[in-house]
Amino acid sequence: MKIRALLIILIVLLPGCLEEGENGTDEDDVVDDVAFNGTYSNITLNIFHGENLENATANYTIKIMLNHAAAPIHTDNMRKHVIAGNYNMTHFHRIIDNFMIQGGDFENHDGTGGYAADWYGYCNGQSANNQSACNQSSWTIPDEADNGLPHNSCVISMAKTSNPNTGGSQFFIVPDDSNPSHLDGEHTVFGVITEGCEHVTTISEVTTGASDRPMPPVMIYNATANN
Repeated sequence: MKIRALLIILIVLLPGCLEEGENGTDEDDVVDDVAFNGTYSNITLNIFHGENLENATANYTIKIMLNHAAAPIHTDNMRKHVIAGNYNMTHFHRIIDNFMIQGGDFENHDGTGGYAADWYGYCNGQSANNQSACNQSSWTIPDEADNGLPHNSCVISMAKTSNPNTGGSQFFIVPDDSNPSHLDGEHTVFGVITEGCEHVTTISEVTTGASDRPMPPVMIYNATANN
């Protein structure tokens, strides 16, 4: 009986065959393990347009493949924000037709807040060795804008101030009718839309008011990470 029990345990622990692109962890495991060692991973943004989810006039799903090889810090930061639930019920607070849709401010929901999901050695854009001397709300990430990924249509890129290394949690997504190449080398592209770019374009055309804020709101009600 002891031998039989040991064999059952060994079978359970043996990894299954992996298909190309998998890293050996299932979706549930990824939620618990914020580290990711593969080349690509995926996130899904579920979005609604309206005053609230129950009375939404439209719902959208956008799937994005993150490029960990080209932008390892940006992708790690994005996944950690997603897994922590920081983007749930956050606004796309700035939308400009034929340009981009911007969101990710989980603090103030208006573009004035947000910070890095982890300590990456930068405090308000300045390289720093002492994490304890930097308030968490001032955590930022270093630029990776020289990674060779251009601002083509249907990509995700990091929002920041005009100063270097000031990205935190805010990001923007480029619709399929835009190619903001003037942002190349300044902002970091770290992923591409694999499903739903037409939804980004639709969202980019919504009515906006002061400070390019959509009316009614466009919000992420749920963001998930998987392989």
